[in-house]
Amino acid sequence: MASILVTGGTGLIGSNLCKLLKAKGHAVSILSRSKTKKPHVYYWNLNEKYIDNEAIINTDYIIHLAGAGIADKRWTKARKKELIASRVDSTNLLFQKVNELNPNLKGFISASGVGYYGAITSDKIFQENDAPNNDFLSKICILWEKETAKFNSLNIRTVSLRTGVVFSNEGGALEKIIKPIKLGIGAAIGSGKQYMPWIALEDLCNIYALSVENPEIKGIYNAVAPEHITNKELTKLIAKNLQKPLWLPNIPSFVLKIILGELAVILLEGSRVSSKKIKNTGFNFIYPSLKNYFSK
Repeated sequence: MASILVTGGTGLIGSNLCKLLKAKGHAVSILSRSKTKKPHVYYWNLNEKYIDNEAIINTDYIIHLAGAGIADKRWTKARKKELIASRVDSTNLLFQKVNELNPNLKGFISASGVGYYGAITSDKIFQENDAPNNDFLSKICILWEKETAKFNSLNIRTVSLRTGVVFSNEGGALEKIIKPIKLGIGAAIGSGKQYMPWIALEDLCNIYALSVENPEIKGIYNAVAPEHITNKELTKLIAKNLQKPLWLPNIPSFVLKIILGELAVILLEGSRVSSKKIKNTGFNFIYPSLKNYFSK
């Protein structure tokens, strides 16, 4: 049994991951931005550069999920700074506290994103050793992973999981995609040819748990399902599953750019991302394809 501290533990991914880790016999605590007397919940405040020391001293592993939502708001200059700071500054604060209080931490496991490869549509299937792009999403992931790698200087095993779009029946991205199709107004976006690297919530949580329990897992891994699916194919599959017609033309790119600004790029572009490296560890996906997922 390990003592595990989770940031972002109350979010969709974090709350489900905490349940899984507890079911596997681990002792789980979370960091919260709200002060509370609940057991195993510790306070932290990035602006004040504060973390309850007890959270760090008594932990074997840290799983770092916290970060402002990429698609929650338009990418103004202020929002871009917030998106970077919520990831980079929080990781740096954790590093400082671990260096001070618990340099014998066994592992630091952090989220990252497939945005590392850029918001582009290409024929390439991206692997972990491929170079990053030079757009905003790439910048976030590069800086985030750079901060995570600092833990290596303390001889602490690090893992960064470049995660695709997480699908869950409890809300999140899939709910937003399904809603207009349920209402009979669904349509592919832009060209519809852009790929959507995705992963089922259950599989993602299992990868995090494996990253704790298998000391051979270290470095960068793509956390995406083996299946490569385009926006058009996804839209058709959901409509078929819901028995809903698709009669509208594709939503034009310029409309999304007007509504969402620069943020629209995450919907309009997307390439294939390889899951080969994580599969080579012996990991088996519960949902390797969306047909498996929708038939559950």
